[in-house]
Amino acid sequence: MNDIIPILLPILAALVVIGGLVPVLMKARKSGNQYPGTRDANDPVEPLAGGGTLLEDRPAAPAAPAESKVPDAVDLEGLEADVPDDAAGLETIQVETPLPVAGRLTRLRERLVKSNNVLGKGLLALLSSDKIDENVWDEVEETLLLADLGTEPTMQLVDSLRERVKVLGTRDPEHVKALLREELIKIVDPSMDRSLRIERHADRPAVMMVVGVNGVGKTTTVGKLARVLVAEDKDVLLGAADTFRAAAAEQLATWGQRVGVPTVKSDIDGADPASVAYEAVKAGIEQEVDVVMIDTAGRLQNKVGLMDELGKVKRVVEKLAEVDEVLLVLDATTGQNGLNQARVFAEVVNITGIVLTKLDGTAKGGIVVAIQKSLGVPVKLIGLGEGADDLAPFETEAFVDALLN
Repeated sequence: MNDIIPILLPILAALVVIGGLVPVLMKARKSGNQYPGTRDANDPVEPLAGGGTLLEDRPAAPAAPAESKVPDAVDLEGLEADVPDDAAGLETIQVETPLPVAGRLTRLRERLVKSNNVLGKGLLALLSSDKIDENVWDEVEETLLLADLGTEPTMQLVDSLRERVKVLGTRDPEHVKALLREELIKIVDPSMDRSLRIERHADRPAVMMVVGVNGVGKTTTVGKLARVLVAEDKDVLLGAADTFRAAAAEQLATWGQRVGVPTVKSDIDGADPASVAYEAVKAGIEQEVDVVMIDTAGRLQNKVGLMDELGKVKRVVEKLAEVDEVLLVLDATTGQNGLNQARVFAEVVNITGIVLTKLDGTAKGGIVVAIQKSLGVPVKLIGLGEGADDLAPFETEAFVDALLN
């Protein structure tokens, strides 16, 4: 018996070891079956070069056939949260289309006429009085200044009106209104080129930057304008270079979804805006779009570092393509402060056009003239509200007629 024990002990020890290994081997086999080495279509794609910080959000589209491939430019991980699980939900998504230009202009004109029109009503009341003396002209001058017309344009308009009223000796309200209309149209300057530079070049898209301080409606303006361009059969791509304001990129991507265009953005808060703008233009060139629109961070005109960074965004973009249009968005209700903003922005980037939002307070409507006279830059677009169709091309005669009606 004592001779058998030394033989049995190694055998028992071996059985114990084998018994402990069996569960481990079974688990390994199960894991190998559940997570094969080959990546399947449901696994996330590998990060892009440079850390995978750039995403391109494309609008949701009807489910593709099983054999179709997802374009390489789209980061599936970035899109995962935005795409509904069921194909039926995708099929019901509709891209918004704006009213025709004429319809939008009519709507804006009606809203402008119904607003608190201090400028036109005040001038007509003064110029139609029985006796037009120095006191009346002083009041006319004050009314124009309160409407933010600016000192030089005000003096020019008053001098011209005084001369014409004196020569003609008229007191008829309709005649005075006609004279005032002519002078206002002249001073608003219908000769300025108010067209947008949105035509694609032979080898690259038109590039547009939208700038301005916080709270004036830059991102909303970009979305509304993209909506208009899509309705004009333009192939548009949005660049979310406002990387500092919380949810700004998501807001722009939402507009992109609404109007059916992709948005290039970063998934990192506080990412370099110049890099995002660069990648947006690069994607626009590669995809041969017509227009790339870049939404920039809101800048306070007295913050030197931030303004310098805005200049950097433009310089970096121009390594790939010339910036064709730089639109400065201003809140019309800020009056002369808006003019100060415009001057500083003009020193940093070459502003080519002005977008005036919130123009329903027409006591500030004179800022149109003040900005154009000061910078030599035309007002190209106006907005009177938050609605998707509350943005339209600026038309000199329509604007003056709305002030005087």
